[in-house]
Amino acid sequence: MITDINRLSGLQKAAILFSVLGEGLALTLVKDLSKTSVRKVRAAMRDLDNVSFAVKKHVMEEFYFSFVSEKFQDEESDEPKKPFIFLDDLTDEQLIALVKPESDSVAAIALAQIPGERRNKVINSLSAESKGKIIMEMGNLNDIPLEAMVNVANDLHKKSKFLPKTVAFSRGGGKEVAEILGGLSSEEEAQFLENIARENPDLAAEVKKYHLTWDALFDLLTDSIIRDLMNSVELDTIAMALKGMSEDITNRVIENLPKKKQAMFDPVERAVAKREVELARKTIVASAKQMEKDGAFNLADLVGGGEMVE
Repeated sequence: MITDINRLSGLQKAAILFSVLGEGLALTLVKDLSKTSVRKVRAAMRDLDNVSFAVKKHVMEEFYFSFVSEKFQDEESDEPKKPFIFLDDLTDEQLIALVKPESDSVAAIALAQIPGERRNKVINSLSAESKGKIIMEMGNLNDIPLEAMVNVANDLHKKSKFLPKTVAFSRGGGKEVAEILGGLSSEEEAQFLENIARENPDLAAEVKKYHLTWDALFDLLTDSIIRDLMNSVELDTIAMALKGMSEDITNRVIENLPKKKQAMFDPVERAVAKREVELARKTIVASAKQMEKDGAFNLADLVGGGEMVE
């Protein structure tokens, strides 16, 4: 089983991302991959051993971190006269995020450019081993040519543009995981939820506060909410969504339809593609989420045993 994120290549991380999201969804988010790169990712997916949930979560968080970042536009006219002056515009947290992945020598160069109080804060966030090496490197900076210093400044400046702004920064968590799960197929969604519940029960409990599923509609919502929900979607969509459901749930939905719709209801008896049923169910779930936004109910309260808002 793959458990060490630090031993993964970029290609392997991409393969894990594709395996979690599914290729279709991943390609809509990562639009600049060439056909050759996609083929390499597919091959890497086939070669992947079992990957731990912790590694998958780390890869997803890395992707989310990059996804919300602003795209860097390199304009020479905006280059500062002092190569490292851009460091002054970074928050302490951004500075730590910028320095941590760098080599000891590059980190030492960057930290030598900032005031002592900020420098200490960044150094204290590092491991004892890295801290010792960086301090040693800072004592030998006089040996580094000016051209190399400028190149380091330019490289770090470009990388700093990919750091999220404070207002856009997210630390992941239940809400973000729920948003990702909402874009998966029902089978992938169920499998991923099962993995989360097994490997991280606290995260699973948090996800449930934000993630509404088709099956949960009938476990959590009262008849009055179901009545309003089913009235907000087309009758054909309801019939398709109920394909393969138990008689109890089907009867409950029909009984909460207006009399006129009950009379018009025509169950789907023919064989249909699974994706049609899944699409119909996702349509109804989306309507339920809209009802929650409008204040009809609060999912977090229902999951936690709170009272329904009628």
